[in-house]
Amino acid sequence: MSAAYPEPLQQIDRTCVLWRGRKLSYFAGCDYLRLSSHPAVLAAVHSCLDEFGLNVAASRKTTGNHQIYHDLETAVRKFFASEAAVTTSTGYFTNIIAAQGLRGSIDHVIIDERAHGSLRDAAQFLSCPITEFKHRDARDLKKYCTRLRAKRLALLTDGMFAHDGSIAPLAEYRETIGNSTLLWVDDAHAGGILGRNGRGTIELARLSRQNLLQTVTFSKAFGSYGGAILCSRSLANKIQNKSCAVAGNTPLPLPLACATITALQLCDAALRHKLFKNIAQFWNVVGKLPDAPLTPIIPLSVKNSAALSRKLLAAEIFPPLIKYAGGPSSGYFRFALSSEHSSDQIERLALLVRESCLTPKR
Repeated sequence: MSAAYPEPLQQIDRTCVLWRGRKLSYFAGCDYLRLSSHPAVLAAVHSCLDEFGLNVAASRKTTGNHQIYHDLETAVRKFFASEAAVTTSTGYFTNIIAAQGLRGSIDHVIIDERAHGSLRDAAQFLSCPITEFKHRDARDLKKYCTRLRAKRLALLTDGMFAHDGSIAPLAEYRETIGNSTLLWVDDAHAGGILGRNGRGTIELARLSRQNLLQTVTFSKAFGSYGGAILCSRSLANKIQNKSCAVAGNTPLPLPLACATITALQLCDAALRHKLFKNIAQFWNVVGKLPDAPLTPIIPLSVKNSAALSRKLLAAEIFPPLIKYAGGPSSGYFRFALSSEHSSDQIERLALLVRESCLTPKR
């Protein structure tokens, strides 16, 4: 087995994994609504596979433009209330494809210093100078915007940061950069769960979609695979016509496109309410609500990770000790709550956190 990867995990039901022969509660990953195992989503995969097969084996620009892809883009556009949607074969690829389409349209990029790797890669594709600003710091951002005001600027940031669940102050950013700067938000972890209608941090911050580009993935809250670029029709046309990846990339396997359409239908207010009820229960048992808005991600850094791992295993909880970009270099525990965890599972995790005198911080 390669040392580059941790030991394999087998998910055996919607909230548990099999690890070293033990069934353990699973508070990790990004399947916040557990739609990847929803019976209706799985049924959509099987039905589409039986009727249409697995793969169109051609780019949409040639002979691979199946009607299901149009249906998916319509469903995504309506869910996020966006003028246009460009779907992509992976969530990571959304930002790179957008950058290929916008190359030559941006003179300078300003990017959060802890932005996701896909945004950092995208910035390189824009072929222009790049300036980093301090993490989630609107005052530091203002300093650079003042210097670069005359240029065609783009601000790149995560909406909700994957490493700790913190949320970018997008309303402050928009006030700082003005309406003429492109606000580019990677909302992979917020799409489907944040905002009244699940439209992510854009909706949470009550922002207009004017001069705004939002990228989302289907592999997190929607439990499927692939992603989408949400923007104006003019930006979508530019991306579709200028991106070499759009021209040469094989699109999503059809069953996964059908799975996403079904997941978008299932992703409603009632499901999000279940998620945030579990999040509220966790913090109520811990006994201290965080100052920041509630999100499903609970980060914990401890001096003795081995001791905490032993306590988690004794409580029949898988210890999600990871190393992730933006998190501590020595590793940390990243817990992710879901809508489908039972009250008992939530309480066991929260009690262990409380009894260990641990304070999750963002």
